[in-house]
Amino acid sequence: MTVPVPETGSPIWIRDPLAVLAEGAEGGIVVDGGRIVELVASGAEPATVSQYEIFDAGRHVVLPGLVNTHHHFYQTLTRAYRGALNKALFPWLENLYPIWSHLDENMIRLSSELALAELLLSGCTTAADHHYVFTDALDAAMDCQVEAARRIGIRVTLTRGSMSLGREQGGLPPQSVVQGSDRILADSERVIDTYHEPQEGGLIQIALAPCSPFSVTREIMVETANLARIHGVRLHTHLAETADETDFCIEKFGMRPLDYLNDVGWLGNDVWLAHGIHFDDREIERLGAAGVGIAHCPSSNMLLASGSCRAIELDEAGCPVGLGVDGSASNDGSNMIQEVRQALLLQKLHYGAERMDHLRALSWATRGSAACLGRSDIGEIAIGKQADLALFTLDEPRFSGADDPLAALILCGATKADAVMVAGGWRVLNGEIDGVDVAGLQYDHSAASRQLRDKSTAVGGLRF
Repeated sequence: MTVPVPETGSPIWIRDPLAVLAEGAEGGIVVDGGRIVELVASGAEPATVSQYEIFDAGRHVVLPGLVNTHHHFYQTLTRAYRGALNKALFPWLENLYPIWSHLDENMIRLSSELALAELLLSGCTTAADHHYVFTDALDAAMDCQVEAARRIGIRVTLTRGSMSLGREQGGLPPQSVVQGSDRILADSERVIDTYHEPQEGGLIQIALAPCSPFSVTREIMVETANLARIHGVRLHTHLAETADETDFCIEKFGMRPLDYLNDVGWLGNDVWLAHGIHFDDREIERLGAAGVGIAHCPSSNMLLASGSCRAIELDEAGCPVGLGVDGSASNDGSNMIQEVRQALLLQKLHYGAERMDHLRALSWATRGSAACLGRSDIGEIAIGKQADLALFTLDEPRFSGADDPLAALILCGATKADAVMVAGGWRVLNGEIDGVDVAGLQYDHSAASRQLRDKSTAVGGLRF
């Protein structure tokens, strides 16, 4: 069934949804001026506006737009890379770093657009990306990502990542993908000054994100934190992802990863961490007391066999817990609604059937993820919040016979949104992104992936 496109600019009543993740909105949601202005009770009509367009949501399960807290867009170019299959994190990275050293700006632009399109079609309305590969050919990588986000029409938190600890200094990455502190800090400040939109409803926000303890110096951790706090932006890094990382920190710094994080001044509520798997009981208490956010990445954690994040304990200790699809070379997809299901299943396996449910998983993908990004204006269907919404139908065979529509969306394995709204405007209708030639984008992206393989093979004899 094709849903007619409402006129733009008018208030919209998303009427009588099949189910909605909000109390008191059984009769629908009224959107005006990019915000949610009314929740309509069952059987009622809007009271805040007298004229409006109607979107009949009788077939739709309506969620707040999903929020992705951790990704590496460029990795869409190296999915299912033969040389990195069936490997743990460190050897996986060692096989992929030489490939990624040949990225160029067109590849960054195309991979960012492809990843964002994939996310948007899965019901994601805000995406955080952690880009940390910079070479002489990638001076404008962040600018390319901003361009891609504006093209797709999605809300983003783009993190200016960095690697400064190469193999010659005892780190993991090759020297070809590391930069000096002065260059890192200067570009970080440039990107903040040029693109960061701190106001409510900002579409482009910037954070700073040294890659990991095994790829950056102590100096860059300290100086990046100082710079971020001067400018009022958030901080992000990988931490406690693998046992190998813990061993590295003990050998290199004489302390566990969380003690190192504290030592460099990062244990604060303006920080969110990717993965956060290998924390002990006392460390979970410290993280919760400090309000540090955790981006739980279940698919990546399972694929790389890194371990299982103690997400419920972190949540209950006071940490904002969000979800991330992680890089598309360690997932290997960019599908947020599928990641909700993965989180549900993995955490049920870890904690038992009764302690973990679909509503908690959805809360991590919405309110929890928004909190990780320091945003109070998204992640919830409530009056005054940004009108970021994801609408799914249950018309496929996989949903036949389902009782609870919200539970069915996750348990039966939804994969694609039918309609997605960002800032009050429809970006996806009838399962298609407005104004984006997805087939053409996929063709260009695949060509860029082949070009990357050819460059890598010509230089290093590497083969896909």
